[in-house]
Amino acid sequence: MSALDGLHSLLRERGWVLADGATGTNLFAAGLSPGEAPELWNDSHPQRIKALIASFVAAGVDIVLTNSFGCNARRLKLHAAESKTVHLARLAAEIAREAADAGQGNVVVAGSVGPTGDLIYPVGELTEADAREIFFEQISGLKRGGADVIWIETMSDLCELEAAAAASVAAGMPWCATMSFDSSGRTMMGIDPGSLNAWVGDSDPPPEAFGANCGVGSSDLVRTVLEMAAAAPPAPIIAKANAGIPKYTDGRIHYDGTPDLMADFAELSRNAGASIIGGCCGTTSEHLLRMRRRLESVPTGSTPEVEEITRRLGPLTPPAPTGGRRRKPRRSV
Repeated sequence: MSALDGLHSLLRERGWVLADGATGTNLFAAGLSPGEAPELWNDSHPQRIKALIASFVAAGVDIVLTNSFGCNARRLKLHAAESKTVHLARLAAEIAREAADAGQGNVVVAGSVGPTGDLIYPVGELTEADAREIFFEQISGLKRGGADVIWIETMSDLCELEAAAAASVAAGMPWCATMSFDSSGRTMMGIDPGSLNAWVGDSDPPPEAFGANCGVGSSDLVRTVLEMAAAAPPAPIIAKANAGIPKYTDGRIHYDGTPDLMADFAELSRNAGASIIGGCCGTTSEHLLRMRRRLESVPTGSTPEVEEITRRLGPLTPPAPTGGRRRKPRRSV
């Protein structure tokens, strides 16, 4: 039985699986410098990458993501490493595969694919055809390294998401997709959860799963899951929230979410309708261990109301002011 078949079996049997935590913020703690591309560490510090993924496996996750979020030619060009795209993507999958296979269970290796960093025409200059080629190169490396599924994440534009999905299909790989929704309940490019639901429903072939990651606080992400679940989701829902709110102290960004808060997030996300649950920025193996224990020990409850979500996870983030210049997609950490 393949790892992906095992994942489907777990979803049928227990109704949920646990995905991993943050890559970037944990690598900063391991010595990654601000502005340094994490993907370069697949070559220069593979043991540090393996140790991080192994810590997630030891915490009991069912899915690990590769260290390849920005492993595309557009982003790597900023570090004069665009010619190493396939090599670094392959290494990312090989490292994750080795760490996953050393664990006790049947752990899925998901090839992380983030935004190119450029905007799609007509908002930007990148064409959808060029985006597909960029993603295909990255995904080809992930496939060669042994990834089980492509994990398209932190997207804000459906056109870019569609390009990454098309590249996955062209490479012969199953895929998942998550978008990043802000405090107004939309992505940076104005996509709402219902639009993502509709797009997934029209996708052929459909994704293995879809949902939300990163964004703002965990309260906001659970609210997004509620919206997706209320619209007859066409695939399992992914919920991967940041571990609290980022705060800049001592020259570093720290996330204030405790392991107990993330355990509450895991419980509420499952109650809201998510079945693939994990952490994004700031989430460590300690958070994941507590999330696993909560999901195992507490049965699925009733659909949470906003009052319960805010009481347990904190207030919803106030909507950002409208107007001003659009920001480019940010790196998920």
